[in-house]
Amino acid sequence: MATATVPRLRKALKAKAPGLAEERALWDAGHEVVVGVDEVGRGAWAGPLTIGAAVVPKDRRIYKLRDSKALTEAEREALFERIADWCEAWSIGHASHTECDRLGMSAAQKLAARRAIDGLGLRPDAVILDGKWDFVGHPVTRRLIKADARCLSVAAASILAKVVRDRMMREQADSFPGFDFEANKGYPCPRHRAAIQGYGPTSIHRRSWVFMDTQPWTAIKRLPPGGQLDLFGA
Repeated sequence: MATATVPRLRKALKAKAPGLAEERALWDAGHEVVVGVDEVGRGAWAGPLTIGAAVVPKDRRIYKLRDSKALTEAEREALFERIADWCEAWSIGHASHTECDRLGMSAAQKLAARRAIDGLGLRPDAVILDGKWDFVGHPVTRRLIKADARCLSVAAASILAKVVRDRMMREQADSFPGFDFEANKGYPCPRHRAAIQGYGPTSIHRRSWVFMDTQPWTAIKRLPPGGQLDLFGA
């Protein structure tokens, strides 16, 4: 399959390349399989929570890889196949909007992370996480603020997760016209807020989120925080 041509790296990003310092420290300590992990969709109102996991090679680099948030959608899409082919292993795990409601965000994040790690087909020796909270629970875990901007494995995981989730939300856009999911990907923005006010929430919105408190009644019932979904509409 032909891959898209990656646009020329913007000047503002040239000095901001993630590196392998953290991965090398773990490799030197005897941890052969080092997994970079990142999440996307935690702050969204609709759609899944998605976790990316990536194992990168020790002896091959990839040009133009940056934190997913620093890249445009077109840049991420152009890099996706190149990163997927470059990784030793990679996987994506999801927790659905229903699971986010039923379990709560912390448990849903752990579930998605477990699915991503299990999907690698490798047993991790160490994990590098973006952020302060360990939602993987591996005995050897490095938690780093802005790890997606500092570590190649986490940057790769961030792009893979972001592109996969964005594609899923673009596919949902045709089923829910007016919500602009192809642009906002389920995150709150003025047009998304206006659509909920006008039409009410969709079947892929997270019904326990606080934004539901002030929304108009529809056939999609409000789920109180900490409540249980009534899957049969009783």
